[in-house]
Amino acid sequence: MIEPPSIVHLAPRPAAVIRFTIPRNEISAVMGPAIGELIACLTGQGLMPAGPVYSHHFRLDPEVFDFEVGVPVTGDFEPEGRVLAGSTPSGKAAMTTLHGSYEGLPEGWGEFHQRILSAGMPLAGNFWECYAAGPESGEDPAQWRTELYMALEG
Repeated sequence: MIEPPSIVHLAPRPAAVIRFTIPRNEISAVMGPAIGELIACLTGQGLMPAGPVYSHHFRLDPEVFDFEVGVPVTGDFEPEGRVLAGSTPSGKAAMTTLHGSYEGLPEGWGEFHQRILSAGMPLAGNFWECYAAGPESGEDPAQWRTELYMALEG
């Protein structure tokens, strides 16, 4: 389901973002519309995404998701409404790739988290998903790829 984790060092990139603090069970209701809003904002300004959409979670809380949905941008992006200027997550992180549908995310995150803990890697507290290939790339969920990242201290 997931690939063996690796350590990566990511530089920040300019991004268009929408931030949310919502009850955990509302995530499926806000993700799709937020992605649509981001893409509409960019295309309305004559811009294209400079990479895949991501969701960056700022803390782990079983009841509340404090996160942003974002997409890397290039060019002269102007904030508009809820769509703000931000940056992609950056720094040292453990990374893996989940193959398959989004329904496998909870199990994939659980397995990834256990592998990181077992390896004794010091977690920094935030994590993110990068939707490298999803429904927009084909109907077969076996071809979908979601990159999972856990920020590491140091």
